[in-house]
Amino acid sequence: MAWALKLPLADEVIESGLVQDFDASLSGIGQELGAGAYSMSDVLALPIFKQEESSLPPDNENKILPFQYVLCAATSPAVKLHDETLTYLNQGQSYEIRMLDNRKLGELPEINGKLVKSIFRVVFHDRRLQYTEHQQLEGWRWNRPGDRILDIDIPMSVGIIDPRANPNQLNTVEFLWDPAKRTSVFIQVHCISTEFTMRKHGGEKGVPFRVQIDTFKENENGEYTEHLHSASCQIKVFKPKGADRKQKTDREKMEKRTPHEKEKYQPSYETTILTECSPWPEITYVNNSPSPGFNSSHNNFSLGEGNGSPNHQPEPPPPVTDNLLPTTTPQEAQQWLHRNRFSTFTRLFTNFSGADLLKLTRDDVIQICGPADGIRLFNALKGRMVRPRLTIYVCQESLQLREQQQQQQQQQQKHEDGDSNGTFFVYHAIYLEELTAVELTEKIAQLFSISPCQISQIYKQGPTGIHVLISDEMIQNFQEEACFILDTMKETNDSYHIILK
Repeated sequence: MAWALKLPLADEVIESGLVQDFDASLSGIGQELGAGAYSMSDVLALPIFKQEESSLPPDNENKILPFQYVLCAATSPAVKLHDETLTYLNQGQSYEIRMLDNRKLGELPEINGKLVKSIFRVVFHDRRLQYTEHQQLEGWRWNRPGDRILDIDIPMSVGIIDPRANPNQLNTVEFLWDPAKRTSVFIQVHCISTEFTMRKHGGEKGVPFRVQIDTFKENENGEYTEHLHSASCQIKVFKPKGADRKQKTDREKMEKRTPHEKEKYQPSYETTILTECSPWPEITYVNNSPSPGFNSSHNNFSLGEGNGSPNHQPEPPPPVTDNLLPTTTPQEAQQWLHRNRFSTFTRLFTNFSGADLLKLTRDDVIQICGPADGIRLFNALKGRMVRPRLTIYVCQESLQLREQQQQQQQQQQKHEDGDSNGTFFVYHAIYLEELTAVELTEKIAQLFSISPCQISQIYKQGPTGIHVLISDEMIQNFQEEACFILDTMKETNDSYHIILK
């Protein structure tokens, strides 16, 4: 009987290896069971023909998937036939995942010539840990400050566009790619499986993780939210070279088993094919901080009490600076280079700490990186900021009036006893780059933690108390470091007018 195994993979080496493993798994079946006892269902139960733990409906089991992802790492030989494959990875080592377009002719024509977005995650395999994932990751962040669980090795990757890693999501990375072009992404997992196990006397076993890939296409608004395909595989992560030792140990254990026992286990494949699964649920953390309140037709944002010192400061926006510190470790310095678009030079500065990089002179950096990137890296190391085109200062009217009243009440005492302690006003700086009314609206809304949509208009109080509508040209003629007092007028539907006095 001749068997033909057709896989939707472009790599002939992978295909030939799987054919050999499949032929080996059939050897001896006729001798032990007899020719009449041979069942095709036993062969089809092999993991290569079966979707493991799939939550998809039964009618989708035989459909050809639009995409296929292949992790270039060998599966463990100590996995039973009907169990999901398990792959061992070394901590921090780069592993290739091939992104393959598996569509049939005419399938999903809407993505032809367009990019799709894939989100990579390293998540827990055990449901018990999935329920406490947020707490587990926060604990890991506390023990490993500045580190990430999942990273992309950008210099080694091929075909990925706009790779991103959210600083608040340590286990997630994303990028765009073109299905019509060759795409391979190299990932690095920096956590190990034993970091999430309960400490037990006499040793412990590491928990399994899952590498999950969710792929999306653009919707009508240009957002990548329409789900196309999801797949995942089970992994365990060991300290450097630990995965190689574990693979060798499993292989030696299997060699000691009898031929009958070996038939209960699946062979070790040279690569790991991710199996289709349900998309990973998006979890949104809601900010429960109250928005500023307005109590009358003329109200003020609740920024401060007393002498103008804020008793409830709005959450500041994320810093625009990312300065390198002398205390930065070499691993943190590598991440800083990635964040600041110096990924090309990460290998050159592999063992450089923050102090090492900061000691480099301008000539050193230019000699290492070339004139263009060298000057850019030198400026980034020194934390040189570009001055804003315009800086203005704003203060609340209620604070201004309160300070004036306090100053009048204390004026007599100051003259009598010579006390020079006076009150002061607290202003907030607003930095403008584009010098537009839209930018000013966004900066004021950001300052008071409200949505820009809640600000209907911004006026400037002119001569005789008239209200002049703020325009781009008016902002361009503001004096540098001009000071304004803010007054607010409430409209319906939680929208407001703001007056600069």
